[in-house]
Amino acid sequence: MNQSELIILNLIEIRRRSIKLWNGLPEKYYNWKPDAKAMSASEMIRHVLEADYGWNIIINQDDITNYKTPWNNRPFINLKDELEFAKPFRKTFLESIQQFSDKELNETEIVHPGNGDKKILVKYLLRIGYHEAVHAGQFLSYLRAMNIDRPNIWD
Repeated sequence: MNQSELIILNLIEIRRRSIKLWNGLPEKYYNWKPDAKAMSASEMIRHVLEADYGWNIIINQDDITNYKTPWNNRPFINLKDELEFAKPFRKTFLESIQQFSDKELNETEIVHPGNGDKKILVKYLLRIGYHEAVHAGQFLSYLRAMNIDRPNIWD
């Protein structure tokens, strides 16, 4: 297995567990948030799903100057609808990762547009997984605060 395949496997596993968590949230709690400054549960789900679109632009070193998200002005209806809408963007993102050789993964420098930090592509991709995993931890704490049974993600 090459490096891109391992990274993809990791990202797929992280997403599978995120979806298990998200499915544990009753629709009546979509707008719940722990405080006024926090993301709501549905905003966090969207944030994670929407990120794949932006990550793909960044790792392909495309111009992000006029970035527009396909989710702009799109209402959050329910998890199933959100996952279905996100599916082609996720597929494109994973296909982009697949096309990188081990050499490209270890030599391509990525500049994150939000802070200008430079990272080697392989490390950047691993941090993308970490980003989602952190939100999974936040989501677990949301479920706990709502007193909702938390799905077992440790299968």
